[in-house]
Amino acid sequence: MKVFRRIGVSILVVFLTVGLCYCEAWGSVDKERAIAHYTTGCSYLEKGQWDKAIAEYNEAIKLYPRYVEAYFYRGYAYDEKGKHEKAISDFTKAIEINPRFAGAYINRGAVYPKKGQYDLAISDYTKAIEINPTNAKAYYNRGIAYYKKHQYNEAISDYTKAIEINPANAEAYSNRGLAYADGNGQYDQAIADYNKAIEIYPKYAGAYYNRGNAHINKGQFDQGISDYSKAVEINPRFVPAYLRRGVAYGNKGQFDQAITDYNKAIGINPTNAEAYLNRGNAYDGKVQVDQAITDYTKAIKINPRFAEAFLRRGIANGNKGQFDKAISDYTKAIEINPRFAEAYDNRGATYLDKGQFDQAIADYNKAIEMNQTNADAYNNRGIAYYKKRQYNEAISDYNKAIELDPKYVEAYFNRGNAYDEKAQYKQAISDFTKTIEINPRFAEAYNNRALSYYFKREYDKAWEDVHNAQNLGYQVHPGFLKSLRGASGRKNKLDEPME
Repeated sequence: MKVFRRIGVSILVVFLTVGLCYCEAWGSVDKERAIAHYTTGCSYLEKGQWDKAIAEYNEAIKLYPRYVEAYFYRGYAYDEKGKHEKAISDFTKAIEINPRFAGAYINRGAVYPKKGQYDLAISDYTKAIEINPTNAKAYYNRGIAYYKKHQYNEAISDYTKAIEINPANAEAYSNRGLAYADGNGQYDQAIADYNKAIEIYPKYAGAYYNRGNAHINKGQFDQGISDYSKAVEINPRFVPAYLRRGVAYGNKGQFDQAITDYNKAIGINPTNAEAYLNRGNAYDGKVQVDQAITDYTKAIKINPRFAEAFLRRGIANGNKGQFDKAISDYTKAIEINPRFAEAYDNRGATYLDKGQFDQAIADYNKAIEMNQTNADAYNNRGIAYYKKRQYNEAISDYNKAIELDPKYVEAYFNRGNAYDEKAQYKQAISDFTKTIEINPRFAEAYNNRALSYYFKREYDKAWEDVHNAQNLGYQVHPGFLKSLRGASGRKNKLDEPME
């Protein structure tokens, strides 16, 4: 099964609070010199000159080791430099000096997620809320931490509280929309929130982008494309929006437009492996397999652990009949991600193509173990059993595939073939009939049902299906036609009764 990779980027904004908040008695400290260094540090901070700001805060702290604001802003500068441990240390020191410093809790809470420590972040935001229950930033940031932990209901609750305190917070609406969309697939609620964010801030490219994702998830590709277009109009270097618009075009079969978007993304960021992956998918959609392989290879060169790129290159190699190369790619994808069910499924299909049925079954077993709702894996394992003439096992797998997907036309067709091999023609006819009901242009189903009718000596029905198959362009085997003519007493293709 060939699908386009969907690329999702959540636009989240974390506030770092700045502001003077606490002063102690200075005692005999050289107050003017300490304040001078502190003030100069703040001037550098506003200009983004982090090292110079830190140096000035250092001097202020030397003169007054309990200068809480100097620790606070030095922590901010360290965080901007990516020195998260030092930032946490400074915010912690500010809290030690002033345990009621809500801003220091908020900022320390904002650093912990960069280390993957979401529980510590939530604890700090909770403390800030205890100190100041009307601090919208604390609720907002805690909502982000809950979102990252996939605790979407808690995130929605915090974003809602942040909005109650500050109804003009466009980011809170946008992020609550993400929580609605990612948590329970509540895309309509998400779109309503993105609408509100855009109403507050019409140049909010991220909100258009997120609304586009929601539309795509609802199958509304044109609306999604419109939103992505607005996002790149606002921010012409918004790579994720080009990528997502490309995916939407691909899902509509508009592969040239998709390739144009991927080219734009690559032009902005030539090391974006996903852009090459998705452009490869578009070339594959145009049946330009060599170009697809070139792009998948480029994606792998950029990111040698890109399991999805190995999978897609494996599919392309398989389509070229290069089965050993395909198996090598699937194997590499599995080495990178041992839980990659789709790679096992596709490697199994390639072993099936090579007639290595036991290896195919082993891979399908693994794919099913990882995803027991994978109807394709059951159907494909059924084919392998069928090829081994283990018809009961095959029928059991087709049953499961149909249970998972009651409209799975190939599974009905395959099960019909298995019943036919077991001479259970009534069941076979029932399955071929269901196949035709789902897809009235499935010519081979008419042909195979004709065979089942033949073995049941229902020759008129067999001839009717033969004609249906032929009318759909199917070449009915001459040997079967000869046998049917002989058994039915009809002398030619015009179906005239023999005198």
